[in-house]
Amino acid sequence: MKVLLIGSGGREHALAWKISQSPLLTKLYAAPGNAGISQHAECISIAADDIEGLLKFAAREKIDLTVVGPEVPLVAGIWDQFHEIGLKVFGPTRDTAFIEGSKAFSKDLMTKYGIPTAAYEVFTSPKEAKHYVIEADMPIVIKADGLAAGKGVVICDNAKDAVATITQIMEEKIFGEAGSKVVIEKKLEGEELSVLVLTDGKKIIPLASARDHKRAYDHDRGPNTGGMGAFSPSFKIPEQQIGDMIDTTVRPMVDGLAQDRMFYRGVLYAGLMMTKEGPFVLEYNCRFGDPETEVILPRMKSDLLPVMMQIAQGKLTTETLDWHDKSCITIVMASGGYPGSYQKGFPIHGLESVKSTEDVFVFHAGTASNEQKQIVTAGGRVLAITALGENLKAAHDRAYQAISNIHFEGGFCRRDIGHKAIEVLK
Repeated sequence: MKVLLIGSGGREHALAWKISQSPLLTKLYAAPGNAGISQHAECISIAADDIEGLLKFAAREKIDLTVVGPEVPLVAGIWDQFHEIGLKVFGPTRDTAFIEGSKAFSKDLMTKYGIPTAAYEVFTSPKEAKHYVIEADMPIVIKADGLAAGKGVVICDNAKDAVATITQIMEEKIFGEAGSKVVIEKKLEGEELSVLVLTDGKKIIPLASARDHKRAYDHDRGPNTGGMGAFSPSFKIPEQQIGDMIDTTVRPMVDGLAQDRMFYRGVLYAGLMMTKEGPFVLEYNCRFGDPETEVILPRMKSDLLPVMMQIAQGKLTTETLDWHDKSCITIVMASGGYPGSYQKGFPIHGLESVKSTEDVFVFHAGTASNEQKQIVTAGGRVLAITALGENLKAAHDRAYQAISNIHFEGGFCRRDIGHKAIEVLK
């Protein structure tokens, strides 16, 4: 089977690593890929959002399956355009991908299908939004409606900060056109949890649970990022309860879309808040989470490729997936200044030191090769250092030991990924 993997981040490296293990694979291409992905795939210089270029390449090379990593091409309708000429894509249609492409659309669907979520209001006028937050009960969450690379969510504890945030998002356009509309909702209290499922629009297969860390700095301080680390399983929720949570938060969405003749196919990611009243949905994503993918796939025993093909064909016949009992943790090493402005091109030292370390994986998120064939930084999130262990503490220690041997100028990571869970397990 010839496969084209679209994307260039840590999620895509983890997918390339997993797909490359399948006996069904004959050739793996990645567009555009990165320095780490090139270890498993032939990287093609086509941008992830260049749908026309990707379409021509897939048709010319007779690609059997295209696996889409990032949300941008999905929301832009890559499935629909590939489908028109008979090419199979693992991922949702443009209409159903808007479950992530528009937070207002997603919240409206949750309300329609009776899915528990925070009370919210939608605004297209900055003036009206500011009037609303001045009178609102704090704290609140202000979200840019469109795609903002995981950074378009701001928690505000007072009206002054809320007004300033609306100015930045809607008037100064710090997230571009994604901030032309905002969703303002009540802040929920509890523990966050990520639940991912595979679905063909009818059948649902749950993936392992994971817990993401969004804030840039230790002790959940600093701005939101695309994710600074994760661990799996979540531990806060027993695995046997995941099925009940899916029935409350995921199944109604899949079934509701199907009833509206919009069959969701691919990965559906639900970001949940476990409140005293039960699970509430914070957001849906139309693709694998990042960095959740980097901790879920190393725990997966099953071959992922045939399951992806079944979903792309619209008929999921696999019943269950097999998993390792081990825990997994990933820690993101980021460029200095991230999630704000940062410099690129710094050589990364120490990668060879962990290559032979058992159950340690270095997934490249923002890397490239320079003219001297050095691996250098090329993004905000640079590496995802991942480790398996018999328990979370063992995985944690193994990952941070690996990080101690890797460095690049300005690089930093959070030092507390998984700490709360480790304390609970004690």
